[in-house]
Amino acid sequence: MDKVKITLSDGQCFYGESFGAPLNGQTVIGELVFATGMTGYIETLTDPSYFGQIVMQTFPMIGNYGMIEEDRESKKSYIKAYVVREWCDTPSNFRCEENLDAFLKNQGITGVCGVDTRQITRTIRENGVMNAMISSCQDNGLNNDTSESYKVTIKQINNYVVANAVMSVSRKKPSRYPSSASQDGKYKVALIDYGAKHNIIRELNKRECDVTVLPHDTPANDIIKGGYDGLMLSNGPGDPAENKDCIKVVSELFGKIPMFGICLGHQIMALAAGARTEKLKYGHRGLNQPVKNISSGRVFISSQNHGYAVVADSIPKKMGYISYLNANDGSCEGAEYPEYHAFSVQFHPEASCGPHDTMMLFDKFTELMSMSKLISKPEQTK
Repeated sequence: MDKVKITLSDGQCFYGESFGAPLNGQTVIGELVFATGMTGYIETLTDPSYFGQIVMQTFPMIGNYGMIEEDRESKKSYIKAYVVREWCDTPSNFRCEENLDAFLKNQGITGVCGVDTRQITRTIRENGVMNAMISSCQDNGLNNDTSESYKVTIKQINNYVVANAVMSVSRKKPSRYPSSASQDGKYKVALIDYGAKHNIIRELNKRECDVTVLPHDTPANDIIKGGYDGLMLSNGPGDPAENKDCIKVVSELFGKIPMFGICLGHQIMALAAGARTEKLKYGHRGLNQPVKNISSGRVFISSQNHGYAVVADSIPKKMGYISYLNANDGSCEGAEYPEYHAFSVQFHPEASCGPHDTMMLFDKFTELMSMSKLISKPEQTK
């Protein structure tokens, strides 16, 4: 393993060793985020929502049950690099197909181990989200904060932004996932792929839904003509406000079809309703985020992965209202649009290797589709 350095955008440096795909003299720059899950690293590595980011695990040992293709959330990994305290080279699990090092090599992703992940996490929590660069330790000139090369490098790190995220991870053609190989499903659901995790499809299939996954740029008229009973807006990466065409499509569909949005889908739905979004100080990424249902007062434990949030008081009252709040920081975690047969959540009810507290939201979606079939839809005007 080669010696490598992580340089943060504030100039701090941390040293470790590389594994996975070698740097080969190159550097990797990305937005550095931390994930607090004690399990679920396979799902984290293959979640398209991490596009353009350097992912760091706060749990000290990663890889002890190996890599399992069946548990992946997408066909490939979209992360820029992977940072851990220690990785396990001898995983023990009867389903294990390869170790973490082999997976990263096959994906062309550099891993870093042996760094003080706790200190880096503290730095991000105190200072807010920041970018980072991973480079070989042979580049000793960057250690001198008075050198021109150092100043250029810090500027380069700070200038990095995650851009064109959704279009980079969304599929290009529609794909159908029937609920059963032998019979048609009870519901016909369209899932717009902003970076969809595969477990959303699995959960819908379990509930007798035939799922058609559509590219992110599918026009509203095509969705209406498809004769779907419901529309899912998936999770995904990047700044939600960047997706102006996606927002326009959802605004055109409000009230015309029952809708359920998750994570980025929640944010896009809110923007389509006239709300605003903001970037959080360091985001919510982990399996243990408490969310409070405002109407019942009940607190659920949720899995989350997002760096942006809907501004709580920005949802127009004529459109909808907040349904969930984060019990830690009070940020918006869900919204209801009852007159438009739509609702959304910031967290992940489909989380595999995470809490199952909020799986009932998929049942709520099927009930919404059933009710919509029984009643005539009044014309909605915004």
